[in-house]
Amino acid sequence: MPLDLILPFLDQIGIAVSKRPLAAKTFLPGILIEAGALVIDREKLKYPGDLLHEAGHIAVVPPSERASLSENLQTGPAEEMAAIAWSYAAALQIGLDPAIVFHEHGYKGGGASILENFRAGRYFGVPFLAWVGMTRERADASGEPVFPQMKAWLRPEPMMA
Repeated sequence: MPLDLILPFLDQIGIAVSKRPLAAKTFLPGILIEAGALVIDREKLKYPGDLLHEAGHIAVVPPSERASLSENLQTGPAEEMAAIAWSYAAALQIGLDPAIVFHEHGYKGGGASILENFRAGRYFGVPFLAWVGMTRERADASGEPVFPQMKAWLRPEPMMA
């Protein structure tokens, strides 16, 4: 089951997950972001792959802002694209078929198109992930991981100049 792959991974990288009933309707069925952590209602969860996308939102924000994330996120296009790229990399990392993340009911019906492009190496969101130090866009002499491998699963604090 996808949760058997997703939940241990999120725990390992430091994204907190709690399981409890959610009384109110949520943006994604059975998932809520609360104080920078994921809350899942197993009874209402329809698409387990959505957990990776929501975790991606948590992962790509600066550490100082994570605890302020709650409910329906209002992110800009760069953060949204980075969360999509992050969730693709995470699915590959844990051995989850990315089609579970990019399903037909998500991404305003564009999940299959996103998946087709990512499988063909036509990535978006990666420049943002590289800019914040989570991966590299292309190989270089540093030997650091190149997308879809990740150098860091959580956005690090910015380097001080």
